[in-house]
Amino acid sequence: MADNSLFLIDIDKVLREKAPQKSKYIPRFVVSYLKRIVHQDELNSFLLGAQDKVGVDFLKASLDFLDARLVVKGEENLPAQGLCTFVSNHPLGGQDGLALGYVLGTRYDGKIKYLVNDLLMNLHGLAPLCIPINKTGRQAKDFPRMVEAGFASDNQLLMFPAGLCSRRQGGAIRDLEWKKAFIVKSVQHHRDVVPIHFDGRNSNFFYNLANLCKALGIKFNIAMLYLADEMLKNRHKTFTITIGKPIPWQTFDKSRTPLQWAQYVKDIVYNLN
Repeated sequence: MADNSLFLIDIDKVLREKAPQKSKYIPRFVVSYLKRIVHQDELNSFLLGAQDKVGVDFLKASLDFLDARLVVKGEENLPAQGLCTFVSNHPLGGQDGLALGYVLGTRYDGKIKYLVNDLLMNLHGLAPLCIPINKTGRQAKDFPRMVEAGFASDNQLLMFPAGLCSRRQGGAIRDLEWKKAFIVKSVQHHRDVVPIHFDGRNSNFFYNLANLCKALGIKFNIAMLYLADEMLKNRHKTFTITIGKPIPWQTFDKSRTPLQWAQYVKDIVYNLN
């Protein structure tokens, strides 16, 4: 029998570990609300049923659970050989990561790695596909080494350069600024960059909450708590994935800064839509 404690969602345990002195004073209705908003029972039921699924098989099981249908355009642009860095906008925070990992993992025989938030390492079905990123706390000093190891590996890499899922800005739903790491490392390791656009959006509630927190100066990413709820709101939908032509790594020369090149690729991604 697998050790389910590693990957089942347990709000009570999280609160005990994160706030050991205060957790017992948190009202039960607040705890119940948190369990409901992260869909603890429903997701745990799925995770138990999928505990024998790993890697691309886990991604497929997840997409089936969410009844996500995929339309892939530009599949002929996926390179037949060589190692690449695949970069995409990040509109959802759920189905987009699962779907892109599935499409690329299926195409490249499972030789695909995500650079992801280290929290996702708790999902044992997903863990083999992940390079965990935590820029704070104990793992901060390991961050450059882990990214370097990912780019030096013989895996295709999938990245969401914004880091966070998209926000509503000036009426448009777009990623925040793309970080430059994928440019710097792709040039260093001679990986062409393949732009991908994922068509989708979260609810107005999610965007309004994120903007309210920003306006109030709240540092903690409260909107992240609602990503599971958003993922399940996006059930039974069809998503379009558009794959652009690979951009040779030699493109990213000294005529622009790495941050400017990152914005250049971001613009290409949104023009695919």
